[in-house]
Amino acid sequence: MYNIFMTLLIIVSILIIIATMMQPQKQQDALNALSGGAVFSGQSKKRGFEAFMEKVTSVLLVLFFVLAIVLAYMSSK
Repeated sequence: MYNIFMTLLIIVSILIIIATMMQPQKQQDALNALSGGAVFSGQSKKRGFEAFMEKVTSVLLVLFFVLAIVLAYMSSK
């Protein structure tokens, strides 16, 4: 059982790396650097692929932490 959870943790870790690399990059121009980016574009709602990738990354992160806690509990017994 421990090996199954360990394998799932490794798979989820790789998927988190892939999901993070697939997210669109934010433009870092001089105005955003000086104002912090929240003045013009920071409050807009994410749509389409960007919103989907954010949800996928969030679900994978929650799954990662749940698996890590389960593995920590199993290794202490």
